[in-house]
Amino acid sequence: MKIKNITYSNLFKIKGFLFGFLFLFLFSCDDSGTPDKSVEPKFNYLPKSTTGAVVKHKYYSLSYFEKYEQAEWVAYELIKDHIVYIHLDRPYFEQDPLVKTGSADWVNYKNSGYTKGHLLPAADRKFNITAYNETFLTSNISPQTYEFNSGIWLVLEEQVRKWAERYDQLYIVTAGVLKPGLETIGYEDVAVPEYFYKVILDYKKPEIKAIAFLIPHEDFNRPLTDFVISIDDLEEITHIDFFPELPDDLENKLESSSDYSKWKFDEINIDF
Repeated sequence: MKIKNITYSNLFKIKGFLFGFLFLFLFSCDDSGTPDKSVEPKFNYLPKSTTGAVVKHKYYSLSYFEKYEQAEWVAYELIKDHIVYIHLDRPYFEQDPLVKTGSADWVNYKNSGYTKGHLLPAADRKFNITAYNETFLTSNISPQTYEFNSGIWLVLEEQVRKWAERYDQLYIVTAGVLKPGLETIGYEDVAVPEYFYKVILDYKKPEIKAIAFLIPHEDFNRPLTDFVISIDDLEEITHIDFFPELPDDLENKLESSSDYSKWKFDEINIDF
């Protein structure tokens, strides 16, 4: 009887352990059953919104500019574990239900001569299906030529993923530069930016660093370093305060410089 009691007791302990493990696993996954690899940001990395129309999705945030029918910025965190080299089927683009004024209809892009250029790349969010599908909201796209989208812009996206793998955790802000007088497409007059930007912050001590790019909306075969710009200069162009929550002394130091020597650039080969 003593052996039998010990056996039952151990059995209950094992069952309890397994139940607890299953509970923790399920609640650490998204609705697809894939582990949620998001991490808690160390600080509020969101830029200031010039429109007041900030939308917070599960895996990224944006500030929507209704006048131009796209985001003035999309901000997100990219960590090493987010980078997953798998194939996922591309869903249809959908309007963003959280944009109160309504994000642009994808039909605006049809037969326009422009692609639906991702701001937050779908390839940065393959770690679970919810994160991936969120990138196919029309609030996360901007009109881009095929040559730009599959050329210099893709090279920059690939480089940022390389940096995430190398530096572990990055904060990124990206979009087109929006201003009056831009070409428009579609029945909703979606603006076509003449420039696109990307700002990257590595907030890990001891070597906190930042870099910004401003790239003309053209077909380029030039090194990315040709398009590095100081964050201060980019803020003057976009009228966006990118990292207002940084300590003032650190913000001034990082944003005043266009020195990219702390960032290792890779040779990126794009297959067409």
